[in-house]
Amino acid sequence: MCGLAGIFYPNDFRQPERNELQAMIGMLRHRGPDGFGFHREPGIGLAHARLSIIDPEGGAQPLANEDQKVWVVFNGEIFNYPELTQSLKQQGHVFATHSDTEVIVHLYEQYGEEFVHHLNGQFAIALWDRQRRRLLLVRDRAGIHPLFYHRQNERWLFASEAKAILAARDEPPSLDPVALDQIMTFWAPMGSTTVFAGIHQVRPGEMIVIDEQGAGTSRYWEWSFPVDGEYHPGSEADQADELHALLLDATRLRLRADVPVGAYLSGGLDSSVLTALIHENHTGLRTFSIGFEDDRLDEGGYQRAMIEHLGTKHSSIHCNNADIGEAFARAVWHTESPVLRTAPVPMMLLSGLVHEQGYKVVLTGEGADEVLGGYDIFKEAKIRHFWARNPSSRMRPLLLKRLYPYLDLSSRSGQAYLEAFFGADIRSPQLPHFSHTPRWTTTAKCKHFFSAEFRAAIGRNAIDDFTASLPSAFHSWHGFNRAQYIEAKSLMAGYLLSSQGDRMLMANSVEGRFPFLDHRVIEFANRLHPDRKMKVLNEKYLLKRAMLDHLPGKIVKRYKQPFRAPDIPAFFHGKTVPAYVSELLSEDCLRRYGYFDEKRVGYLLRKINHGKNLGYADNMALVGILSTQVWHHLFVDNYQNNVRDPAGMGDFGPGIEV
Repeated sequence: MCGLAGIFYPNDFRQPERNELQAMIGMLRHRGPDGFGFHREPGIGLAHARLSIIDPEGGAQPLANEDQKVWVVFNGEIFNYPELTQSLKQQGHVFATHSDTEVIVHLYEQYGEEFVHHLNGQFAIALWDRQRRRLLLVRDRAGIHPLFYHRQNERWLFASEAKAILAARDEPPSLDPVALDQIMTFWAPMGSTTVFAGIHQVRPGEMIVIDEQGAGTSRYWEWSFPVDGEYHPGSEADQADELHALLLDATRLRLRADVPVGAYLSGGLDSSVLTALIHENHTGLRTFSIGFEDDRLDEGGYQRAMIEHLGTKHSSIHCNNADIGEAFARAVWHTESPVLRTAPVPMMLLSGLVHEQGYKVVLTGEGADEVLGGYDIFKEAKIRHFWARNPSSRMRPLLLKRLYPYLDLSSRSGQAYLEAFFGADIRSPQLPHFSHTPRWTTTAKCKHFFSAEFRAAIGRNAIDDFTASLPSAFHSWHGFNRAQYIEAKSLMAGYLLSSQGDRMLMANSVEGRFPFLDHRVIEFANRLHPDRKMKVLNEKYLLKRAMLDHLPGKIVKRYKQPFRAPDIPAFFHGKTVPAYVSELLSEDCLRRYGYFDEKRVGYLLRKINHGKNLGYADNMALVGILSTQVWHHLFVDNYQNNVRDPAGMGDFGPGIEV
């Protein structure tokens, strides 16, 4: 995993300044601390920060083909590069390195824009075609790696993170009101929108081609499901064997590296499956985990069960509330976005442990819930569809109590809460977003704190925009698959793989790899009947069957526990409040930034300070408000210090000029 940046003048032959490219890539040194590379020619400038994982000696970037007519800077990994290299050599291509990067330029020579269909990997690619004077920006299918772009007058700026684009501009950014409204609905901006007004992101599975005529976008891959009733044939046993074989191969490919590879082990089913699959591929497994001081959040017992089962060499870090509060601002700097939970912070601290132990690569179980049907939201949707057939029933909603045995829903008030929360839109099951209405309704309570002026600036409805973007085939899919699609397009790509994934890994120069997001696994799972993914209310049913003989029964049968971290307690523990929290949530600061109503925020703070009962929505609101204020403080108020003239950016270490 690395960082890339560049400047493109499509309509003239101006050569970008090296100091601008240096400033841009300097902002990404955490993504690639092992070296910097630059290529400039009339009209284009490319920069790269390298994290050396494959071919450390020969894989420096920017990299070109034999006649230097095709250049590339690339962030990520092409896992099937040995097979592609062999095939391309047989077709007459000559390779100068042993790196996975070089297959990209030769594939483009051979297949043009279709090259991307040959890649099994996770990637953000910027490819310069000198002969046709065009730039290709390409992002991997699932959206694991970020890629941003911005048109500034006559030139285009592009980079792995928005802060690198900001480094080439002369003015501080402004926040896009539509993006913040989307975050306060879906947890993340949607589509190509980002929180930085005017800066866009390449969407997962998308290719953008920029030339003197402008920019054209195309979707080369998309989540797709069969028309309801047209599913993958085969018995449960055969499909379980096929899934096991696919996951085993996906894991094998992701173990390819010229440096040691470790794995995250949370104690949940997904990471346990992953470590078991790694154990099948090779010995000497190294694992890492995180624990919490709050026993309700800690999964140490399950982690120890897997460590003993596999005999792994294990390291863990213990995270307390104060740790999260102290590291929160740094996490927002790396997410470049407001967030609604503190969960990214312990993930950043965990990647710090990995880095300290000398590891650059970890495999993680992310994606299994979205691909194979693991989330409670899918269970909720099944029960709510059943309830919707008889909306006046008092018995049907009681099935929801089975999902949350740890909640006290036995009282009349508990029953009323259950019906009020899950009963949203219960008489309208035909709505495309029916599965997600309860979550989005709860999240949207954060908008209650918007100032009147900011609310007026939004001028759009986030849910209407989202449903308008759904593919035409969406309504022909089974309701379970519709929920999967929405989850993959909203929470997974925008938040889990970004704010909680790539950004927290790369904050400490660690690459994450995701076998469950191998596109072959996704495509196989999408063809399955929904009952193979969730049988009644038994989540990830086929995965459990496929791995039954490889895991302790304690792991297979455990109740699913979502990854959570302390929210309000991270900032308000006893009478101790971090100074930055008090400053950024003061009436004066809230009024100056203008996003939130200082009186409503003040009421929330008094509620916290008086120890009143705080619910899920209160926790999200506090974190969302605070992270937005931190974002503004870092990127707007302190733009000149943090982006335009950051300390130490002049020291580039080992570098190359190509």
